[in-house]
Amino acid sequence: MPSDPSSETPSPGSSPRRPGWQRFILKFFAWVFGLAFAVVASAVIVGAVALAVAYPNLPDIGDLADYRPKLPLRIFSSDNVLLGEFGEERRNMTPIGEIPAVMKHAVLAIEDARFYEHSGVDYKGMVRAAIANLGRVKAQGASTITMQVARNVYLSTEKTYTRKLYEVLLTFKLEHLLTKDQILEIYMNQIFLGNRAYGFAAACEIYFGKPLKDITIAEAAMLAGLPKAPSAYNPVSNPARARARQLYIIERMEENGFITAQQADEAKKQELHVRTGTQTTAIRAEYVAEMVRQLVYAQYGDETYTRGLNVYTTVKASEQEAAYKSLRAGIMNYEKRQIYRGPERFVDLPNDPKELDDAVDDALSDHPDNGDVLAAVVLDVNPKKITAVRANGDKVEIVGAGLEAARSGLSDKATPKIKIRRGAVIRVMKTPKDAWEITQLPEVEGAFVALDPRDGAVHALVGGFDFNKNKFNHVTQAWRQPGSGFKPFIYSAALEKGFTPSTIINDAPLFFDAGVTGGQPWEPKNYDGKFEGPMPLHTGLAKSKNMISIRILQAVGTQNAQDWITRFGFDADKHPPYLTMALGAGSVTPMQQALAYSVFANGGYRVNPWLITRVTDAKGKVLVESQPPLPNEAMRAIDARNAFIMDRLLQEVARIGTAARTQKELGRPDLYGKTGTTNDSIDSWFNGFQPTLTAIVWVGYDNPRSLGDRETGGSLSVPIWIDFMRTALKGVPVMEPSAPEGVINVGGEWYYDEYAPGKGVSSLGLTGGDPGGGNGAPAPQAPAGPSGEASPGSPSTDRSMANSDGQPPAPRQPAPDEKRSILDLFRN
Repeated sequence: MPSDPSSETPSPGSSPRRPGWQRFILKFFAWVFGLAFAVVASAVIVGAVALAVAYPNLPDIGDLADYRPKLPLRIFSSDNVLLGEFGEERRNMTPIGEIPAVMKHAVLAIEDARFYEHSGVDYKGMVRAAIANLGRVKAQGASTITMQVARNVYLSTEKTYTRKLYEVLLTFKLEHLLTKDQILEIYMNQIFLGNRAYGFAAACEIYFGKPLKDITIAEAAMLAGLPKAPSAYNPVSNPARARARQLYIIERMEENGFITAQQADEAKKQELHVRTGTQTTAIRAEYVAEMVRQLVYAQYGDETYTRGLNVYTTVKASEQEAAYKSLRAGIMNYEKRQIYRGPERFVDLPNDPKELDDAVDDALSDHPDNGDVLAAVVLDVNPKKITAVRANGDKVEIVGAGLEAARSGLSDKATPKIKIRRGAVIRVMKTPKDAWEITQLPEVEGAFVALDPRDGAVHALVGGFDFNKNKFNHVTQAWRQPGSGFKPFIYSAALEKGFTPSTIINDAPLFFDAGVTGGQPWEPKNYDGKFEGPMPLHTGLAKSKNMISIRILQAVGTQNAQDWITRFGFDADKHPPYLTMALGAGSVTPMQQALAYSVFANGGYRVNPWLITRVTDAKGKVLVESQPPLPNEAMRAIDARNAFIMDRLLQEVARIGTAARTQKELGRPDLYGKTGTTNDSIDSWFNGFQPTLTAIVWVGYDNPRSLGDRETGGSLSVPIWIDFMRTALKGVPVMEPSAPEGVINVGGEWYYDEYAPGKGVSSLGLTGGDPGGGNGAPAPQAPAGPSGEASPGSPSTDRSMANSDGQPPAPRQPAPDEKRSILDLFRN
């Protein structure tokens, strides 16, 4: 029976039955949402369990509220210029308030533009980065700055889910504990940026040689590109990739409203000057920095390199730079007068341009630039032109006068060792006229030290031609013969024995037979081989007459003279009591010479070298502060009268004597000093001062050998001294000492009261009767050596006595354990 149609009609108030397809869709979504809910609920439960397990194991981050990273030892000049730093991590802790906005904006633009908006994890940024990466545009990361701080400070770099979980949890913890500015401050100081630089302040100094406060938009964008991959985007090793990332960051800064379109355009056009060498400070003071490091390490041990100690020195930045440049210029000028020794290396260069760059890089990797003495590889050469390429890819063309130093290497007859050919590694320099010239790394060494004679404060110190080439500090460690530079101390002793500037002394030949010397006969000579007969004592010193110095020492007595020189800080055992002491046959260091000449400069007081003024911790708290004592009678070495008259004698040396160039070129009368050239021109010195500054120059080979027949203190060392003083004395008023009590002026000459004309020694060596032609005082004998020969330092008949200033051969070099340590020098 058919069913009643009315039975399928819904009753009033009831819902109509849904079609099957609708019921299927509803069931499907219900199932999906249920599953999703179950997954979420499971995830929440798992997350809660993971959080319960992981959170207690998170590292304690409370110490970040007082962030103290490893900070290097930093050394500064007296005018706060960075001289050097030591530590595994180069870092300069900079508070967030002192970081320029442009640097913060560059970092935020590329790393985390919504840093101040999100709560640690940027979900919007993650979605945007995912879309960008899927769209194959420039890849973007999703880690926020807070996440990077959590990872860099506390976690490893392994890519695991566990490490990522810890990273997220730490991120939330950091955001809860610290302010946004504190987190950004940690990031800006902690992040590694290549070249051992940690933090943007250190990176700015290392890559651009300037403080962070002076950074430009272009420079900030370059540095901001480093955190992602410090090696891949390093402007030194990968300039092309670094440049591409810099441009992208500038665009990001503009997109985020940190800079205007005009600023972006200007930044893209700015030419950056990136440092390519190992030098990380503006001032070359490696020897000073190493001395300070040793002194500080002796006090603080290993904490020296992590505690963030700041050491302030007495060094004046302008004088240090002048000393460095003057010594190097003097040595390179000397090098131009030497024979060409040939290229440093020869390599086979490929013809394929694509392979050439790698070959050049390999060739120069072991031959880095040395200051302004640059390394290059020869690409093409003929007698009229050398074409070479430097490590940075720059081409160098040398023509004309720039080839002169290496003419022997361009000759067809040149030996293979010195022949300049394709693949030769050579050295080049820029001339004052901005042209290129070929040169070579010098083998000779030098030393320069300048200090304030009034308190011993070291103003400049250069221990050698280049610290990276030779770390031996010649200022404090090199024991060398002083030559005629030692004569003033013998003259000083003579003033106490009645000699005066007007005492007439005979510049006549001297001969000492074996019976007198106890060894070999000795016939000393003057440098020029001439004898000028009787002359005043002051003229004898101005002309550096050896016969006069020997006669004076003979009259004073060698033992008396040996005792006297210790007043100036010299070691008695380095100056045996023989007549050769008059010619500087003993051993001194340049620092000893500086302190000894300072006694004349300051009126007779012996001062100690002073280098460190204060030490502070990373927060500026003063840990050590020192101040040298002002000259007082307890420090007196010689009578003020003695110092005053010696100044008068040394002023004549600088005015009309062997150092006459000093007053002539600098145009001031308050300059004093004495040249020194040892036998065979092995050591070249100039020891000079102005009442506010003593400066010593030494040039010589580490393994003593002749500098050349025409190389003397006057021709080699004096120009270096003048070049330095031209800078150091700029603006310094002329100062000449006033006469102390107890001296009188008669006829324009100064005398001790008790040795006025007619009372002191009036003449010496004008009558016969003694082996030296003096006034009857016998020449002290030199004790015989084991085989009957004269002991070291005793007179000999060596032909070299006729060369230079007439000094005997150099004594042996002290053994390593005899070298004066830096700690000894600066321990008062």
